[in-house]
Amino acid sequence: MSLPSRRPSHDPDRPVPAVSRGPSGRGRRTALRAAALGLAALTTLGVAEPPTVGPQGLGDRLFPTLGNTGYDVTSYDVSLDYSGHNDRPLNVTTEITASATDELDHLNLDFARGTVRSVKIGGLAARHEQHGEDLVLTPAFHVSRGQELKISIEHTSDPGGKSDGGWIRTVDGLAMANQADAAHRVFPCNDHPSDKALFTFHITAPQQLTAVANGLPQRPGTRAGRRTWTYRTAHPMATELAQVSIGKSSVVLRHGPHGLPLRDVVPTAHRASLAPWLAKTPGHLSWMERRLGPFPFEAYGVLIADATTGFELETQTLSLFEKGLFTTHQLPAWYVESVMVHELAHQWFGDSVSPRRWSDVWLNEAHATWYEALYAQEKGGPPASLEARMRHAYEQSDGWRAEGGPPAEPKAPSPGQKISIFRPIVYDGSALVLYALRQKIGPAAFDRIEREWVDRHRDGVAGTADFVQLSSQVSGQDLTAFFQGWLYGERTPPMPGHPQWQPRKGPAKPGPKATAPGPGAKGTAPAAGGPKVAAGKPGKPA
Repeated sequence: MSLPSRRPSHDPDRPVPAVSRGPSGRGRRTALRAAALGLAALTTLGVAEPPTVGPQGLGDRLFPTLGNTGYDVTSYDVSLDYSGHNDRPLNVTTEITASATDELDHLNLDFARGTVRSVKIGGLAARHEQHGEDLVLTPAFHVSRGQELKISIEHTSDPGGKSDGGWIRTVDGLAMANQADAAHRVFPCNDHPSDKALFTFHITAPQQLTAVANGLPQRPGTRAGRRTWTYRTAHPMATELAQVSIGKSSVVLRHGPHGLPLRDVVPTAHRASLAPWLAKTPGHLSWMERRLGPFPFEAYGVLIADATTGFELETQTLSLFEKGLFTTHQLPAWYVESVMVHELAHQWFGDSVSPRRWSDVWLNEAHATWYEALYAQEKGGPPASLEARMRHAYEQSDGWRAEGGPPAEPKAPSPGQKISIFRPIVYDGSALVLYALRQKIGPAAFDRIEREWVDRHRDGVAGTADFVQLSSQVSGQDLTAFFQGWLYGERTPPMPGHPQWQPRKGPAKPGPKATAPGPGAKGTAPAAGGPKVAAGKPGKPA
């Protein structure tokens, strides 16, 4: 269902004049979440005559029933036991460490597609009830504000459910695609990007298989023909960015700039044919670091899955790609590389700096599309002209806004299709906002904003108002009115420096034929800067 195209003026997501800034990062996450929490119903339920227990939700405009208040997760420890059959439920133990931000007698987690066998909180058995996609827990004791919570849940995780996020069944195993807010279809969690946490994964699988996950590997253990792989993240991560892959894979190790560990994971049967693409990553990292500064995490790599997904995904430290992107032989090399750069750029924009709400997703995709387009122009020449791509986006922008809402106020997803929020307005339609900003304030100020953004909010969460504030500070201009029109207007404002550009009248259309397909919405066929992608061929990067 579509939501109104304009928010009430009091909505905290709207651009506002500059406000005071405190420190960012993990130590300030509770403060950063305060605005979001103000819209949500509390998960705290009274001791005497409690109201009906059920889904609570954080109050996110696009996914109102996901995420939870009353606590702040600091770490997840997820142990998965894989039988070797990707159509059977896995046995899982999820351990959560959290800090209570309110007085609690009940607390909610997001969870679906599994059966809970038992729950312990603080080492004591706790009651549990399933209400839709909420798992409601009742500890054996009252939880005080500021108290640390240790939650242990024994459950199954079913990879055989319908689509719409969670496990992906590959030819030889499993991988994850948890965007948007679908990690709870794998393990219980506070499934909202505003609550980032450290992760540890333990994956036990038959010894002939290889298991990988976000972060860095620890020493594996072996017993009775089975092997347990352990991975830990060194930086906090949003649940939607979690990645576990199990299959007949090879792990290719090398080093990137400054000795950064690089770890690529590919189907063993296709290792040789994929090797030339894997060798591109060090150069991509150097290209990005020249523009934004050091890579923000402990490692990076490409996970190539033998599966058809229709998208690529920026899972933290290990971006997910479908094999067909590299083996179709119908796409020029510069285009494939630009898609790789798109997902790499997300490690800064969306992963290190995560959206405060899903309405802020334009910040993720605008920047990833921007650097994808810059790289494509550099490597692809005239067929990949940035100005031509932005002019085409400008012509289509009014139609995209009518279809999907303005960049910072996207329409709600279609029922049962969470990734339908990834429409063209979120990609080229939002990169167009960055182009307009650079046209207005000049390239030097724009580049300073980019570096300051990823530095100021590293390992934290930030939203649209934060970007408006920073842009105004760095440029020395009050850009509130500028962003109001570009981010929330039903019609696209005039383009600075290009008064001759005019929006197309009528519905938006795919772009003219070009050497390679341009971006369309995640998982959809339309291409913004080129022809449609043929059926069965790779779609838009996530």
